[in-house]
Amino acid sequence: MNTPDKTATSHSAVVVICNCPDEAVAERLATGLIEARLAACVNRLAPVRSTYRWEGRIETTEEVPLLAKTTLAAYPALQAWLTEQHPYEVPEIIALPLVAGLPAYMAWLAAEVHP
Repeated sequence: MNTPDKTATSHSAVVVICNCPDEAVAERLATGLIEARLAACVNRLAPVRSTYRWEGRIETTEEVPLLAKTTLAAYPALQAWLTEQHPYEVPEIIALPLVAGLPAYMAWLAAEVHP
């Protein structure tokens, strides 16, 4: 297994998951994160069906997931930007640590993000 190099360690790189109500919002948010240099890459995944409890009712809706690769240092700015730009009252914005990765990719990720 490859381990991260010194430019992006397991403690400094994260994948942020954020679901969007439709493809248009997903495209706008993905492009905005890249333009703002808050993420190195954002994947827009195929729509998924999400089931959750909201305001006492069980809801099921179709959403478009985003996977944003960024640094832990940029996460606060990314979270603030997404919270402001996202149409949901309480958007799903969660970060998962990257524990390993191709050193060249991890270095590229760190170089592309400027919080």
